[in-house]
Amino acid sequence: MHKKLTITIDEKVYEGLYATIGEGKISQFIESLVKPHVLHQDLELAYKEMAADEKREQQATAWSEGLLGDIHDAKR
Repeated sequence: MHKKLTITIDEKVYEGLYATIGEGKISQFIESLVKPHVLHQDLELAYKEMAADEKREQQATAWSEGLLGDIHDAKR
């Protein structure tokens, strides 16, 4: 079930949302940004889902290994 919510935002912010996100999609966009902050999902389940994403895990590994190289280089 959805509830209607009326908010007030700066006109330029609204214009930017409208231009960037598009008509009829602003509510969904805002909900996707707010949802993780107000609905506390099961962390164990969330970590399992992230670990199952092989592409994300490869990117995370490459990123963290890159950081280790940066630290090693900074000590010199």
